[in-house]
Amino acid sequence: MHLKVLLPFQVFDDRSDIKRIVVETQEGSYGLLPQRLDCVAPLVPGILMFEPASGEEIYIAVDEGVLVKAGKNVLISVRNAIGGTDLGKLREAVEREFVNLDERERNVRSVLAKLESSFIRRFVEIKRV
Repeated sequence: MHLKVLLPFQVFDDRSDIKRIVVETQEGSYGLLPQRLDCVAPLVPGILMFEPASGEEIYIAVDEGVLVKAGKNVLISVRNAIGGTDLGKLREAVEREFVNLDERERNVRSVLAKLESSFIRRFVEIKRV
């Protein structure tokens, strides 16, 4: 298989001759082999594992995103990714980095919602005058 991991502004990893891929979805771990049917799967923050033809397992901590398998091509698009060799440290990085990002995003969305409602309220007041 050909695996390409994309971030919003760059290609994080691009490899050929991949024997298998394991990702984490909302339903649990999901494995891909070269003969698997084409599919699309939403990804949750977790560990992406793939095994190239050389045999060593490679791990990447990924944020939420989407996986698309079409033929021998597997495209994974995520918001953020961290590479490493120590599985324990990668798991900690997922919890520390990606979970904190989600909390900050929720706070920003809350502030934006308050700004939008304030804008609408003021717009209605101006329209009444």
